[in-house]
Amino acid sequence: MRTHRPLVVVAVAASAVLAVTGCTAGTTTTQTGSTRANTIIFGKSDGGTTYVRNYNVLGPATEKAPNAELIYEPLARIDYSNGAVVEPWLAEEMTFDAAGTTLTIDIRDDVTFSDGEPLTADDVAYSLSLPLDKPELNLAGVTYTGVDKVDDDTVDVTFDSPSFAALNQFASSSLPMVPEHIWKEQDLATWTNPDPVGTGPFTLDAFAAQQVTLKAREDYWGGTLPMAYMKILATSGETVKAQLLRGDVDWAPAGWPNAEEEFVAKDPAKNLYQLYATGGAYSMMYNTAQAPFDDVDLRRAFALSIPRSDITATLNRPGTEAGPTGLVDQIYSDWIAPEYRGVVQEVDADAATAALAASGYEVVDGALVKDGKSYTPRISFNQDFGWNAYADIMINSWKKVLGVTVAPAGAPGATLYDQQKTGDFDLTIATTGGAGVYGVYGFLDSRYVEPLGTAAATNIGRWDDPETDAILTQMTEASDEATMKDLGMQMQRIVVDEVPFSPLYNSYWFVDVNATNWTGWPTPDDFDAVPFPSLGPDTIRTLLSLKPAS
Repeated sequence: MRTHRPLVVVAVAASAVLAVTGCTAGTTTTQTGSTRANTIIFGKSDGGTTYVRNYNVLGPATEKAPNAELIYEPLARIDYSNGAVVEPWLAEEMTFDAAGTTLTIDIRDDVTFSDGEPLTADDVAYSLSLPLDKPELNLAGVTYTGVDKVDDDTVDVTFDSPSFAALNQFASSSLPMVPEHIWKEQDLATWTNPDPVGTGPFTLDAFAAQQVTLKAREDYWGGTLPMAYMKILATSGETVKAQLLRGDVDWAPAGWPNAEEEFVAKDPAKNLYQLYATGGAYSMMYNTAQAPFDDVDLRRAFALSIPRSDITATLNRPGTEAGPTGLVDQIYSDWIAPEYRGVVQEVDADAATAALAASGYEVVDGALVKDGKSYTPRISFNQDFGWNAYADIMINSWKKVLGVTVAPAGAPGATLYDQQKTGDFDLTIATTGGAGVYGVYGFLDSRYVEPLGTAAATNIGRWDDPETDAILTQMTEASDEATMKDLGMQMQRIVVDEVPFSPLYNSYWFVDVNATNWTGWPTPDDFDAVPFPSLGPDTIRTLLSLKPAS
């Protein structure tokens, strides 16, 4: 019998609760177990104002129930406090063979699903095989090609080529371990999984359109949570500020310009506003599968006329402008090529207009014209995030520098997600980043390209470049740091020179806390887990560490 290591958590703190109404199997009942003293309240300001009871985390629907990652868990986690390395979670150990083509996964022997059934190698093999057997469920963009059960505690995952750098996919919330005895009987294309059963620390207690209540399990493998319930409120970025100030909400993920004056200063000991670097960036994605942005010179022209400092000033986040490589200096300084380290691309009107001229496009009444065809590009963005102002900054700069009219195309988050996946855009704003340098650039692999109109798992810009593919393949095969650094620098030069995407500003997780009811929250200077409410294992580690204030 294998032994298992205990889940180690950091000493941190947390919060509170309200009485709620609940529904199960279509009925509505009043829940009496949830009180302000035993519940932590999460104000979810980044997921719309209504919820859909759909816990089929792999299904095709874009509207899913919130925070399913607290019910369904992955095999691994990314440790953002330690250079974004991948560490085991539901796995006890993950070991590559010498060739890097077989990954042996030893499974923890103390994990059970919330219905009492143990997590077995059969469940793991089934879960890992789903994106292979049903490619439409490959939301994690997996690159392995085979899964085999070795024994009751062990699974082997095979790759067609050395894949030492491919561990990050096993930390994806889109590759959860699910119970085979429940899922194998369902039509995963239509099933909404209204009563989820997972390995995570919570079960569904009550579900309503604007609030969800999760109940802490008493038999969670990772330990006993200090709260009995977690309440998830549908709110907005502006509304949640007042809720935090009143103490109606304990925890939120909202960016808050002037938070130091408007929130922290009101009670510095309890009102916390924290930023944690994700290692990635908000980036401009170009649809390289169609004109006009299949032209590298035009992409350069647009990239050279993006006023990043104006965007970050509007965000009240000066100094967070992204470098040209997509790698954040704060995390990857040793991996960034010297010529790009600490560099921010400012608007260069002369270089931009020269690139436009090199593209062969003329500007006629604001439209791009070439070979008798006229294009008026659209920039698609998430209007739920208030991106209109930032899109306008770029639209105005492109008009001023290049003379090109770009049409704004804001859309709700779910609609934008569909547009991005299917390639229904010219320009769009999306996040880039991942675990390690390969994790940042791996989405550019042409294996993830899908035809326009077909949903792509990761490569939404349809970047298809043999040199990129060759470097990424070598990165998965590399087993030493020096080789990885060299290959990483080659990828940086492709990003800068060929412009498959343009980093705008560095991405951070915003964490807002009112610590009146719960204490011990980590800080950006001292953390083992990022206390962001939607990070799965890190969220769980944070919750396990919290203590009631009274």
